[in-house]
Amino acid sequence: MNRRRVLAALLVGCLLAAAGCGNATTSAGDATKGPSADDDLRYGAAPTPDDSVKLQPDVVVVGGGGRSIRSVTADGLSWRIDKNAAHADDLAPGKVMFITERGVGRVLDIATAGDDLLVTIGPVDITEVIRDGTFERANVPLGEAVVYPAGEPFWADEKPATPGSYGRSVPRGLRGPLPTLDQPTQPGVQRGGDTATHALGYTVYPTCCTNGAGAHFSYDDGGVRLVGTVTLTTRRPDARFHLAIGAGKVNRAELTISGGFGIKAEFQAGIQDGKNHKKTFPIAADLSFPIGAIAGIPLSFTVSQTLSVTTAFGAKVGTIKGAGEFSLAGSLGFGYADGTFGPHVTTDFQRKSSLLNSLSGVPVGVMGLVIEHGVRFTVGISAFLFKAGVYFELTTKYGVTLGSALGAALAECRGTAIGVHAAFGVGYSILDPVVKVINSFLSLLKPFKVINIPPIKNSGGIQSTSEIYSNEEVIPKASICGQAPT
Repeated sequence: MNRRRVLAALLVGCLLAAAGCGNATTSAGDATKGPSADDDLRYGAAPTPDDSVKLQPDVVVVGGGGRSIRSVTADGLSWRIDKNAAHADDLAPGKVMFITERGVGRVLDIATAGDDLLVTIGPVDITEVIRDGTFERANVPLGEAVVYPAGEPFWADEKPATPGSYGRSVPRGLRGPLPTLDQPTQPGVQRGGDTATHALGYTVYPTCCTNGAGAHFSYDDGGVRLVGTVTLTTRRPDARFHLAIGAGKVNRAELTISGGFGIKAEFQAGIQDGKNHKKTFPIAADLSFPIGAIAGIPLSFTVSQTLSVTTAFGAKVGTIKGAGEFSLAGSLGFGYADGTFGPHVTTDFQRKSSLLNSLSGVPVGVMGLVIEHGVRFTVGISAFLFKAGVYFELTTKYGVTLGSALGAALAECRGTAIGVHAAFGVGYSILDPVVKVINSFLSLLKPFKVINIPPIKNSGGIQSTSEIYSNEEVIPKASICGQAPT
């Protein structure tokens, strides 16, 4: 069996297995019925013809919507569809498949399996789908989200947890197993069920959106334990947006999310003969609010999150603990017109509870921790890895240090650094680890392709950035204490 057949066989096996290869969701469909509300909820609504919108010429609108979809891998990368659906035979590598609002992407590979087609897609910018059209809506409520868990990321190299090996160098008062860490609490955290996601050793429970968008995370592997909660807090949020596209270019774009925003973090960490790590990953769940069709194009308001954790423990044993909350802004958003961006953020930064004063623990050496939490609001199309549209992303980075207890006679050093940055625009962005895996897949297929598809990029479209807030505090004011990590 040649390499091409091996790849096709792997893809067939993936999509045939309901419980494997990304936890695919399956539905047999019914060719005698139109898409049902259940189909729309599972796979997204289908586009409908509208004279006010013109699609790009290489877009293939596959008929039947959710009725024509048999299954999709949880990461949204591979779709199994009815090969007899209208226009399905027009699909080919390089074309753009548009079957539902969640099933939109550049076709990277296509294979036949009985009466079905197995279609692997990559990202597209919304201007690669829409050539001409104007979309707008106000007062979009962001209450209870529809959660689409994406299982374990296909690109993550998971390693099983192993017990730590505790040596004789551990001080007498900290000998034995790692300390038990309390679980930080956060109103609205959904524990258990399908809302748990896993990546790179972390277990994460995403939350959204009545009281905020956030995540509770935990890690326990090889002598390092971490638990925490990060939240972009809100009060009854809603949104409005405007997007005008002409001749495949963005002429005007606006997005505003209102409701009052704050940031909140709570964490505990412990190490005993473990190793420091830095891990960055998307939280594998879409938190979606269907908007409905505008000019025949089904759109959703989607909240997605990323998490990055970097440990900087300066000894083989120690603990650190802290919590803080701050008000941030009344509204978040941006405007774009005539090639110029303008952030629309009504900043109101105030301390509600001090992260600096809360720092405590038993640090035999310097204990440092950096937690970065990104929340992206997107109005647009497609799912999980490949969302494209109008977006505003807020990223908050918390850096904390707690000086060694062995140096407490000179100074008990504590430091915090908080930075809040915004990225906004029209398009898409994908984390580098995901891009590398997809491009490796494309390189394997390259010898068998008539059409050469270039490697995908980690971002597309137009974008701008802005610093919202930045501050650093270190106590006491002594040269021995230095600065907090960033």
